[in-house]
Amino acid sequence: MNAAGAVLSSAVGVALIASALFDVLATLFSHPRRHSPSRALISATWSACHHLPGTRTLALAGPLSFLVVVASWAVFLGCGWALVYWPWMPEGFLHAAELDAAGTDLLDALYFSLVTLSTLGYGDVSPAHGLLRVAAPLESLLGLGLLTASVSWLLSIFPVLSRRRALAYEIRLLEEVEADSADPGPPSPLPPSVYADLTSRLVACERDLVTFPITYYFHDEDARFALPAVMEHLLDIAERARRQSTSTDAHFHGGLLLRAIDDFAAGVVVRFRLPAGATTRDVLRAYAHDHAVGPAAPGGARRTSGHGAGTRRG
Repeated sequence: MNAAGAVLSSAVGVALIASALFDVLATLFSHPRRHSPSRALISATWSACHHLPGTRTLALAGPLSFLVVVASWAVFLGCGWALVYWPWMPEGFLHAAELDAAGTDLLDALYFSLVTLSTLGYGDVSPAHGLLRVAAPLESLLGLGLLTASVSWLLSIFPVLSRRRALAYEIRLLEEVEADSADPGPPSPLPPSVYADLTSRLVACERDLVTFPITYYFHDEDARFALPAVMEHLLDIAERARRQSTSTDAHFHGGLLLRAIDDFAAGVVVRFRLPAGATTRDVLRAYAHDHAVGPAAPGGARRTSGHGAGTRRG
């Protein structure tokens, strides 16, 4: 390979490595950009599952998105390091005698990169040049770090899903009690502590979506634990509390819950491309429809009243 080709290959390789590392850091330790590679892959996976027949395929979207993103990181790092090694093939490496006629320089570089990234270390191809003897262990460390980060990310997702499902189940129970003719029903208004608890838990769920956007794409087939299916009922609870004129505590806490719902709806619109410019109720219906648990949100509804969170109640 001539000097210009070697420089170009190394530059492209370094760019791929840097892109993968930046995406990993943004996904795990900050708020990933809307147009980052991982967000684009997750959105594409969700869209593909939506177009498959049956709603059960949506249950695969979250786990499949996780696998696709982790695989993309591995591919970016493996191919990036392969392009860095390519200009040094074969002179910069020691090959086992049985491999002298095997493959091409690019194929050998990719093979060595993947073996090193996965920390397998077969030893049939070894770096001979001083710089390569430093680069190879560095790639192994990145591979080990990628494995650790992926496992940590996966373990962080489960508590988020548990909090969301617990909130959904509590709202579902309130809805069932109200609809049960054999039950006297809950007091009206509810105790202020109930509104306060619902508000704090909804805020936690909204923050979870900011920190772990991938959790949006985990679909719950059991309607009892599906938050998108009960958010509109939570809005009804908050609006009834806000209309209370005899209980200042219920009126106050209902207002806080309404603001939390507005912020939740606004965040969903901004981060997950749901219809913008609609009322909060319409956004919540679109949220339910996106998870195949409710009707589509009416299009073109305008903001009427509420708080400055980007969407409004209606």
